[in-house]
Amino acid sequence: MVSPARRLQELLVPGLSRKVVAGLLAAAVLVALAFAGHLLLPVIPMLTLCVVLGAIAGNTLRGAQIASLSPGMGWSGKQLMRAGIVLLGFQLAVSDVLGLGWKGIGLIALVVAGSFCGTYLIARALKLPGDQPVLLASGFAICGASAIGAMSQARGTTKDAPIPVALVTLCGTLAIAVLPLANTWLNLNELDFGRWVGASVHDVGQVVATAQGTGFTALAAAVVVKLVRVLMLAPISVLGSISVRRAHAAATAYGSTPVAGKHPPLVPLFVLGFIVCVLLRSSGWMPDSVLHVAKIGQEILLGLALVGLGFAIDLRNLFATAGRSAAAALGSWAVVAALGLGFVALMA
Repeated sequence: MVSPARRLQELLVPGLSRKVVAGLLAAAVLVALAFAGHLLLPVIPMLTLCVVLGAIAGNTLRGAQIASLSPGMGWSGKQLMRAGIVLLGFQLAVSDVLGLGWKGIGLIALVVAGSFCGTYLIARALKLPGDQPVLLASGFAICGASAIGAMSQARGTTKDAPIPVALVTLCGTLAIAVLPLANTWLNLNELDFGRWVGASVHDVGQVVATAQGTGFTALAAAVVVKLVRVLMLAPISVLGSISVRRAHAAATAYGSTPVAGKHPPLVPLFVLGFIVCVLLRSSGWMPDSVLHVAKIGQEILLGLALVGLGFAIDLRNLFATAGRSAAAALGSWAVVAALGLGFVALMA
């Protein structure tokens, strides 16, 4: 006989096993703890705490506990990441982007391209394994862990995502303290400091935390520049999908074994959803109440997903390559910060 609890589960989340539900519930508890931690320490973004708490859980629980929670954590890191990225589109309005002018948009696109290429080359030079170079490049160039999740989904594999997520989260968190300190030497005005933060800090929450202490002008400038970088998520994800499709086609043509991972669609469905949400927000048809609910939903979904990705971070594996990983992250951070300053100088 099926229990009432089991029937409710099948109604709310049809097709999910009990193990998946157990992992989701554990992730929800960690998201709640991350939210409480953010309330106590507002300078630390909630999504950053989600990654940290997920990693702590994944590296302190016993083997049987990890085995029971891993299916749900993995499902969360994959499926809920897609849903969260779709809702992220509601935070972007085309009018905000156009407010920077074509010069500003073009320069930000160059910053993203330069950050991506520079990070990728550094990671490849330091021989980070698998898909880590391209995932790390996505995170540093666009919007941190969310971009890593999007790129890993677009490329059809998530196994290499945890370490790039850990590295980009660490550097983005350090930026909250380091960039204001560096500005005591650079002496940028509020507008220019905000532009620098928006062009060089990774996660949206980290951008807000870094810029808000300098003033409203800095915060507003930082958020607009950052949102333009987030808009680059769609074309970069499509390019990531295309590169995997070409690798599959080349492997098939030459009779070799295709690269690992699924054959991804040309344009991933979640990217289309992201674009639709951007267009809906830009249309002006969406009531503020709906946008507010969408923002809360996006933060919850991304929080659950990032707990799942954090849960998969193997600290022993990370420490085993700590020198190369740290060098790649710090080198990439320097490249992005330098490009951000170049953007500020050219916008003056």
